[in-house]
Amino acid sequence: QVQLVESGGGLVQAGGSLRLSCAASERTFSIYAMGWFRQAPGKEREFVAAITLSGGNTYYADSVKGRFTISRDNAKNTVYLQMNSLKPEDTAVYYCAAGPTIATMTEGYWGQGTQVTVSS
Repeated sequence: QVQLVESGGGLVQAGGSLRLSCAASERTFSIYAMGWFRQAPGKEREFVAAITLSGGNTYYADSVKGRFTISRDNAKNTVYLQMNSLKPEDTAVYYCAAGPTIATMTEGYWGQGTQVTVSS
């Protein structure tokens, strides 16, 4: 069982930055692909970014490409999401996910979420 704990959310003005962290309890963290998803009020959960097991490949939703960066530190069992140039439409609860592959992340493990609010 892998437990994921997100942190780093908060309130920020438009144009600002935040860095989210997701710490995993599992020592074999490096065997999982990791990703970030978000859910805004009244909307479905959507994909934000993902990173492969080794960190060699990253993927982003078009809406965040060029503004967000996903990275991981396997020695610390942690994945990060650096969010720059934040917009009010980025406001959502952000969740991290872990799975054997990027394609199966949503069937794996989820964190409890962290709120990000961007004011205009």
